[in-house]
Amino acid sequence: MATSILRLLVVGRDGSATIQNMMSTLRTFLASQPAVTARFEELADNLDLHEGDPDLVVVVGGDGTILRACRQMKHYQRPILGVNLGRLGFLADLSPDEFQEHFPKILQREHYVTKHLMFECTIQRRNGHCETHLGLNEVTLSSAVCMSMFDVNLRIDDTPVTTYSGDGVIVSTPVGSTAHSLSAGGPILRQDLQAFVITPICPHTLTNRPLVDRAECVYSLEIGRAASGAIAVIDGQIRVAVAEGDFIEIRRAECSFKLARIPGSSFYATLHRKLGWAGQPRYQPTWVPH
Repeated sequence: MATSILRLLVVGRDGSATIQNMMSTLRTFLASQPAVTARFEELADNLDLHEGDPDLVVVVGGDGTILRACRQMKHYQRPILGVNLGRLGFLADLSPDEFQEHFPKILQREHYVTKHLMFECTIQRRNGHCETHLGLNEVTLSSAVCMSMFDVNLRIDDTPVTTYSGDGVIVSTPVGSTAHSLSAGGPILRQDLQAFVITPICPHTLTNRPLVDRAECVYSLEIGRAASGAIAVIDGQIRVAVAEGDFIEIRRAECSFKLARIPGSSFYATLHRKLGWAGQPRYQPTWVPH
């Protein structure tokens, strides 16, 4: 049976020489493939990722490029396949050579698509101004001034939970649990779980620990004492200045992030490869002085 046309949108991170060289290589490779149409674009704020209704969006760059692309799709998400030219790449975990190696499986629609939790972050200011952002990884609330401790009051649904005093708080999805939250001591969650992680950043008490709760809950952060103000950062890319008395609400988004995977890929294999999980440490022989 003939294979139907596979419509690809190939998006490069930027106009750098490294990205453009890879885009040129992929353009030549895909031109030689039967039953494929491919549009090549540089990721920009005015880029319409829905044009042509692609079957698959191939993102060339790294996880940060994927975060930006999926936010730009807003509530009309298309499956994303990442080709990693970054450093870690938990989402963009295919090398350029692996993309070409596995392309026959993609052409035959043998790849699978997993859906992952996204969030909406609403910032409500004391003056009544309100703005909402879509995100995939996390919301980080931190002091606007280095080495300045401030307070954050946490409510889950209508229940007061605690007040964090420290450098800030991270509210993360499972996809984001291997990003900033992990660096702050948060747990690793399977990417397909439906939950949020709240991770305090350097809390000024030994009893504050990361907390995991359901994705159906609404997480409210009220900025308490913050003499120097604070910054809300969405996915490490959107920065919004906030002040004492402002509220931030984080809830499940109506849309889901769609990640294309090649058969045989494994979340734990990715962790093993990217985080250097090599089992027991390989001790060096005991040094004996001569």
